[in-house]
Amino acid sequence: MMNRWRVAAVFYNSAIHWNLIMTAQTPKKGETWSGRFSEPVSQLVKRYTASVTFDNRLAIFDIEGSLAHAEMLQTQGIISAQDLTDIQRGMAQIRSEITSGQFEWSIDLEDVHMNIESRLTAIVGDAGKRLHTGRSRNDQVATDVRLYLRAAIDDITGLLKALRGALLDLAEKHADTILPGFTHLQVAQPVTFGHHLLAYVEMFGRDMERMTDCRKRVNRLPLGAAALAGTTFPIDRQRVAKALGFDDVCHNSLDAVSDRDFAIEFCAASALVMTHISRLSEELIIWMSPRVGFIDIADRFCTGSSIMPQKKNPDVPELARGKTGRVNGHLVSLLTLMKGQPLAYNKDNQEDKEPLFDTVDTLTDTLRIFADLATGITVKPEAMRAAALQGYATATDLADYLVRKGLPFRNAHEAVAQAVRACAEKGCDLTDLSLEEMRRFSTLIEQDVYSVLTLEGSVAARNHVGGTAPAQVRAAITRARQQNDTK
Repeated sequence: MMNRWRVAAVFYNSAIHWNLIMTAQTPKKGETWSGRFSEPVSQLVKRYTASVTFDNRLAIFDIEGSLAHAEMLQTQGIISAQDLTDIQRGMAQIRSEITSGQFEWSIDLEDVHMNIESRLTAIVGDAGKRLHTGRSRNDQVATDVRLYLRAAIDDITGLLKALRGALLDLAEKHADTILPGFTHLQVAQPVTFGHHLLAYVEMFGRDMERMTDCRKRVNRLPLGAAALAGTTFPIDRQRVAKALGFDDVCHNSLDAVSDRDFAIEFCAASALVMTHISRLSEELIIWMSPRVGFIDIADRFCTGSSIMPQKKNPDVPELARGKTGRVNGHLVSLLTLMKGQPLAYNKDNQEDKEPLFDTVDTLTDTLRIFADLATGITVKPEAMRAAALQGYATATDLADYLVRKGLPFRNAHEAVAQAVRACAEKGCDLTDLSLEEMRRFSTLIEQDVYSVLTLEGSVAARNHVGGTAPAQVRAAITRARQQNDTK
């Protein structure tokens, strides 16, 4: 029975689609390309090719670009002062309609650009029709996307700064809190929790640098390239660039309309940010597990179970870890989109927006949540310390001690390995061995060895730039705050 209904539903939906194709009307006179065609575009094709359902988020940027273009056209004597006044008046009304939610978007007008132009013409008449002089939708959309992405990068850079600030505050509180550092998820050496958090501060700092560097290549003006070859009108591209806050113009018209490197570069930088978020998420999830118990996360970032009343699940870190794959996928989508395109503009490029927009949305939401999440982390120093006392975390300190006594490092390494083996068989820690037992592995060992084997002694001994000594952690926090304030 279910299969019969499924087949019927497929047939019904297909019939609707074909009915829309067969009953499509003749081209409307107002359509920009209607005079070239002898039959209408079907409703199915309209839905397939239209982008207004997602590119309408470019509306305000489209208006900004159009106003700068119109002002330049008037200055160059291409349109009249009255035309400019009318365009400015019409655009002000359209902006108000859009921001208030009163603007009526039409799929028949295909995209955000034609929707705005059609409404402008309805408001101001022929002046609206003159606005498109000297430009194409090809350079228009490239400009809109760059304006949009520039604003998004500025927002994301601010959110990265906020996340770093929250992590620095937490690191400062725990510059002396000791936990085990791991390699291969095995206890390696003791570090401070503040030092551990500073690793992520460094990662997100590089992310800020990448975003800032990416912005330089985003901030170049394509407008004026027209469809692909430039325009015959005496335009002033530098004037428009200055009006819109671009650093420069794109210097080749073919490249200007077909380039999406800037979007790919942004998605690559975003994928790295999400990778760093995912690594932090993985640790938060592990640390919060009752089997580890290093931290707790505020309830507002967690959920319970529908069946197990005791559960407190770290949903936000888990989702962020999952959404990293989503952002990585968008990067691959854009790379694949561009890999086979000949110059110049192709309709394929309409597919750049949804991956780009979703990357911006995902990254922005994730960073905003994590900046807040970092302030809701409760640290459990006792559990961290207890874990650091397991796994012979100070074994390397004993080897370094023997080297300072004159033993070659490889010999010291072997002596300590034998000592650790003996402790494992005995079920004790290195500090539990008597001095006599210690000297079985090297006669260079003296009573002062025990101060070396403490957790506090271990971290304090690594007192150099980049080391885990509390003094160095505090110095690193000061440097990072200064850098954060200048970025």
